[in-house]
Amino acid sequence: MTTLTDPIARALSLPIWTGTPTAVPLGGGITNLNLLVTDATRRAVVRIGDDIPVHQIMRFNELAASRAAHAAGISPGVIHHEPGALVIDFVEGRTMTAADLRDQDLLEQALALVMHAHRDIPLHLRGPALTFWVFQTLRDYAATLTEGRSPHHAILADLLDEAATLQAAVGRIELVFGHNDLLPANFLHDGTRMWLIDWDYAGWNSPLFDLGGLAANAGLDLSQEDWLLGAYYGAPPDADLWRRYRAMKAAAALREAMWSMVQEIHSGLDFDYAAYTADYLATYRAALATFRTSS
Repeated sequence: MTTLTDPIARALSLPIWTGTPTAVPLGGGITNLNLLVTDATRRAVVRIGDDIPVHQIMRFNELAASRAAHAAGISPGVIHHEPGALVIDFVEGRTMTAADLRDQDLLEQALALVMHAHRDIPLHLRGPALTFWVFQTLRDYAATLTEGRSPHHAILADLLDEAATLQAAVGRIELVFGHNDLLPANFLHDGTRMWLIDWDYAGWNSPLFDLGGLAANAGLDLSQEDWLLGAYYGAPPDADLWRRYRAMKAAAALREAMWSMVQEIHSGLDFDYAAYTADYLATYRAALATFRTSS
């Protein structure tokens, strides 16, 4: 296992730098430790982190997805990798916020990038690739939380019952290669174009998961969701699509909440996971209520 106790020393020890490199932490990472390293010729982002089995994160999969996303023109290029470290090109740009993605022009750019990823990453993907099925992830999280004596243990049975209802409502799916972690902070804008970064959770999935995750994380309103579905599928959404989408949107929010519950008992990063859990439980419950009242 790679130690995370001195990530700067770890990043600076990589055998790729010219001259005397310097490193500073980058904000925003809530799974990995991310650093900006500057040497005599370039700036690069170093992501320090091993496999994280409790989150189904496998670095071989992240590497393959990152390379394919770069080849498809979606994400910065991979400069170097070795166990416990991934180095990618630094993009000078602004990290998106939820408010940014509620702006119609930026939302259109974000959706175009997601559609591009779904369509074109498989054309460049090499080797084995994981599947990301949110309902299996939720069941696994519940087992991890039970084993870890999570303070949220008392609500897990109800959450799993609700998840089973949502899975039944999602029903049939089509498979695309999804990003599966469409937090606003994973979109960057360099002033000319948008980029999508951080492929930890990438894998084959229903497109509804990325669409629901994007909507939930950005706080889109009903008219924006209607636009999102119509733009993605090329036709106004019918009642069946709305039902399946709302079920997956709720599942996406629940996954984010349960991810944070797991982080509360497993992560050593300095981040307020308890507050993050509370925020996403509220997001999930609102999405679940919308699913129920519209079904």
